[in-house]
Amino acid sequence: MLFAKRAMALILFLAFLHSPAEAAPSHTQAAVPGYISIQIDPLKNKLLIVDAQGNALKSYPIALGTPKTPTPTGDYVVINKYKNWGSGFGTRWIGLNVPWGTYGIHGTNRPHSIGHDASHGCIRMLNKHVEALYELVEIGTKVTIRGHVLGEPHLNPRPLAKGDSGGEVLLLQNRLRGGAYYKGVCNGKFDSSTEYAMKLYEKANDLPIDGVVSFQDYVSLGLVE
Repeated sequence: MLFAKRAMALILFLAFLHSPAEAAPSHTQAAVPGYISIQIDPLKNKLLIVDAQGNALKSYPIALGTPKTPTPTGDYVVINKYKNWGSGFGTRWIGLNVPWGTYGIHGTNRPHSIGHDASHGCIRMLNKHVEALYELVEIGTKVTIRGHVLGEPHLNPRPLAKGDSGGEVLLLQNRLRGGAYYKGVCNGKFDSSTEYAMKLYEKANDLPIDGVVSFQDYVSLGLVE
């Protein structure tokens, strides 16, 4: 298969994923509620509310990130909740503790986008649906976003360059650090030091020296084949 090495890449990603300090929430419920959790299915563009026994209680259609601005995969928790958080976010915001950026579950003023990969990485819901979800979740509710850090298996991983962020960047940083090319902090943010390390790697491996992670670079790094 095109991405036979993705399982190992996912293991490395999970091993190095560190969550930052939580932002101050707008609500003060108990830290770790145990009754429900949320699961995101990117193949069906569905959000599932799941009980403590793993039974699906409710399903909602959602919009997720595009291939260029993917929704981060992994296990997260709710860190804040706001009503009418800002223009474009609908009537409710439920924030997640993604280390490299501001991501959350929110409403939308673009209901036609629901069911598609159309967001900048957040999880969009119809306003009436996110309002119902908002009343069920607490600070600390677990949110699992399924999928692989390098994207859906039938698609090539997205090119990476300075200014990008995400799980792929975190994976890249750790791979470069393992080869002694990268000396910075592994934080999922493609900054100048990541670009410099990538150029060092490209030079050492006879690749085009541009600091941009192309499919050829992914293959050379051993992340795909």
